[in-house]
Amino acid sequence: MLTDENEEDVALFDAEEDAGQRLSKKTNIKHPVACFFHLFFRISAILVYLLCERISNSSIGGMVAIILLLSCDFWTVKNISGRLMVALRWWNQVDEDGQSHWVFESRKGPRKKPSSDSEARIFWLGLIVCPLVWVVFSFSTLFQFNIKWLPVVLMGLVLQGANLYGYVRCKVGGKTDFKNMATNYFGRQFLKQTLSKAEES
Repeated sequence: MLTDENEEDVALFDAEEDAGQRLSKKTNIKHPVACFFHLFFRISAILVYLLCERISNSSIGGMVAIILLLSCDFWTVKNISGRLMVALRWWNQVDEDGQSHWVFESRKGPRKKPSSDSEARIFWLGLIVCPLVWVVFSFSTLFQFNIKWLPVVLMGLVLQGANLYGYVRCKVGGKTDFKNMATNYFGRQFLKQTLSKAEES
């Protein structure tokens, strides 16, 4: 069940962090370490995948390295870089009844935009491009019948796709259902086409 239970402002940052951000308004990138690690783990996993069999005969070491990099990337993007770079976060919580709830939050109010546009571009570019690369890798492993790498590629696709899905839900709004969004969009397009054809005749 998908809910967004907190309607008021979310305390994503503490007071000292906000004060530091006000002092560093002149710089384009306010969180360089978060930007670096946002891209480092995911690009490193892709590079290790591409170079593993060319550098070493043992694929086990490469697989372990890729899985560790993907796990570090998932944790870093979900818990740190999304919060710092675009003021979004998502998680799963279990209530007293044992029901699992997904929570998608974005910072609201006057302090809504603690990050710069450069950071937001870096965040979304890394978040979107890398899962697409893993999609290409999954098709290449299937078509080349290189099945031994398929679990690693699927893990990359699932972990990075989960972060992409979570942050898109945060950006669009936790209560928004993608099916309703698509239905509304196509309904509007159909209405526009119908009205334009009615005006022509």
